[in-house]
Amino acid sequence: LKISSASDCINSMVDGSELRKVRSNSRVYHRYFLLDADMQSFRWEPSKKESDKAKIDVKSIKEVRTGKNTDTFRTNGNSDQISEDCAFSIIYGENYESLDLVANSADVANIWVTGLRYLISYGKHTLNMIQSSQDNMRASWLGDLFDEADVIGGKCIRLCSAVQLIKKLSPGLKNVKIELKFKELHKAKDKIGSDVTKEEFIEVFHDLCTRPEIYFLLVQFSSNKEFLDTKDLMIFLEAEQGMAKVSEDISVEIIQKYEPSKEGQLKGWLSLDGFTNYLMSADCHIFDPEQKIVCQDMNQPLSHYYINSSHNTYLIEDQFRGPSDITGYIRALKMGCRSVELDVWDGPDNEPVIYTGHTMTSHIVFRSVIDVINKYAFVASEFPLILCLENHCSLKQQKVMFQHLKKILGDKIHPDPPNLEDNYLPSPSDIKGKILVKGKKLASNCTGSEGEVTDEDEGQTVVQPKKFQLSKDLSDLVTLCKSVRFKDFQTAFQNQKHWELCSFNEVFASRCATDHPGEFVNYNKKFLARVYPSPMRIDSSNMNPQDFWKCGCQIVAMNYQTPGLMMDLNIGWFRQNGNCGYVLRPAIMREQVSYFSANTKDSVPGVSPQLLHIKIISGQNFPKPKGSGAKGDVVDPYVYVEIHGIPADCAEQRTKTVHQNGDNPIFDESFEFQINLPELAMVRFVVLDDDYIGDEFIAQYTIPFECIQPGFRHIPLQSLTGEVLPHAWLFVHVAITNRLIGVIQTVKCFCIMVMMSLICRLIRENIVFNKKI
Repeated sequence: LKISSASDCINSMVDGSELRKVRSNSRVYHRYFLLDADMQSFRWEPSKKESDKAKIDVKSIKEVRTGKNTDTFRTNGNSDQISEDCAFSIIYGENYESLDLVANSADVANIWVTGLRYLISYGKHTLNMIQSSQDNMRASWLGDLFDEADVIGGKCIRLCSAVQLIKKLSPGLKNVKIELKFKELHKAKDKIGSDVTKEEFIEVFHDLCTRPEIYFLLVQFSSNKEFLDTKDLMIFLEAEQGMAKVSEDISVEIIQKYEPSKEGQLKGWLSLDGFTNYLMSADCHIFDPEQKIVCQDMNQPLSHYYINSSHNTYLIEDQFRGPSDITGYIRALKMGCRSVELDVWDGPDNEPVIYTGHTMTSHIVFRSVIDVINKYAFVASEFPLILCLENHCSLKQQKVMFQHLKKILGDKIHPDPPNLEDNYLPSPSDIKGKILVKGKKLASNCTGSEGEVTDEDEGQTVVQPKKFQLSKDLSDLVTLCKSVRFKDFQTAFQNQKHWELCSFNEVFASRCATDHPGEFVNYNKKFLARVYPSPMRIDSSNMNPQDFWKCGCQIVAMNYQTPGLMMDLNIGWFRQNGNCGYVLRPAIMREQVSYFSANTKDSVPGVSPQLLHIKIISGQNFPKPKGSGAKGDVVDPYVYVEIHGIPADCAEQRTKTVHQNGDNPIFDESFEFQINLPELAMVRFVVLDDDYIGDEFIAQYTIPFECIQPGFRHIPLQSLTGEVLPHAWLFVHVAITNRLIGVIQTVKCFCIMVMMSLICRLIRENIVFNKKI
């Protein structure tokens, strides 16, 4: 039964439900509870009591309390095994006795809580209220839509038209499922013909498009259990969504935008369908809209930012025999990448080419890549782009490289040498629209047209790299990103200049992170550090960028062509700050006087931990995993919630499996995580298909902790390769305590807010009740 009104709850209670009666002595009794048809009392069976004693009069009920909030629940030895969402208590009689019950699901508990509260509010007027609610806003606007489709006025429309109309209202539904529902309805009625009446259209919409979890949320804030008025909505926006400066005008604006019925728009009422529209809109996405534009301080030195970086940008498959293609650069630059790699070698016809040396990867012409970079360099971001130039060319072809760079990129290349009096690199804002060439540079006293430098080949692991000749013209293009070899931290602190940049193989960088975590962080306060994947990753798999971000490494080069967890983290991380490719590092990694160890397994001194409370409520329209044919269209989904960050923050929890329901599974499970360094934490939601052969990936969404909006939120799910999956969502509730103010103040504010909400609601309900009488 799809619940979308108090009427549905009352009808379900009349049909009855199995509930468990809980006693303080740890005993639990399974009983069947029913509401009498006259709605004056409810009873349970079987019972040793006489039939007139195994019941409670509705008028004797003082309160219906949700959760495990009575002495009976608190003292019951099995209380820990009882879900908070399934428990509720009925306080009744002159002595305020409690009947403590546990439902088999949160939905059943919600039905009884909502129905009983409705009966308490309206008493003998309940029947009138239910009858009047039949002619509700949903029936009104759906009827209008049906009449528009019924162009010939025959009071019925063709099956295909009815299917398309419901598909338009709920795009995530499959045509086959809608059509099947109409045919089942017709078969149940022994109806001949396939045309659809208005009543059938409304009934199928009700069955397929109602989301009970949203109805029960509406009930919590509605003063009449059927819709939200402007004041109800204000309370919801303030108490749950964390919206500041809420006004009645904002409520009216939301109702006008999302309420589908004319009646609701005129009277300022938000129906279940309007509330669903609002909760699924961009206004209620989990990602903070303020982070969709550049919102961080962009005037700090380049070394104070994480920089979105690509490794072997030219590859679109593996780095041993995969093809090279300019689309690799287009994709990376469009995704906000601010550091791309060019591995340049001598090519035929005196034209340098790009490919992975010493492998069987295909070649692309250097000039073509520079053309693409010129076109797309600043499409996604106006902040500086770093070209990591790995130069293996002869002097003859180095001159050709220089000519292409100068002719095509022109004054986009940053020309000014570093200021010797500065201690830090310029800020991203200082060099907006500029391209920085990273590469080897001749000594300042070199007067000839070329000179000798060490080879820049990443793949080499020899202690003494070979020397090669470098053109002075090409050398002069390198200004703020001179490649130098790293020896040790002590030498670097003494001798390295702020415009010199070291590249670390991931294996060596990991050793530095383990052996010298504090020094690595301090080193990165002033100098840029680039970490690249081990040459042993011939399949172009990715390292975990968090392993190096926690050390403050700015340029962690990722294989963009390889999807999976590591790229999810990279894409998710740089989604913040307007996806501009630069993210300001945590203050503790920038301040000169601070000390931070990358391997801390405890709270961070000077940083207040925060508690993240996440409830996974439901999912919508999960696709079946790609390539999974054995189970047909059946999906058995469950959700993992993962925290990625410093070691002290890394954690994961999972929901139960919902069997054979990928369309609208209800999870209703809550988790809590302590976040010790919020500025570096990420939350990843992963949906998997439970399969005895091996669980398969369905979808994911990864978000920086600092970008999460509190309240009831929808999460747009993405595929393995990062594309948004149409109409696939997770519905969650998020609460974060101690975010901006101390825990005590937060709790006080929350308690006051809840108390005020309850008082306002009780006052309004009493006014409505009195009006009815």
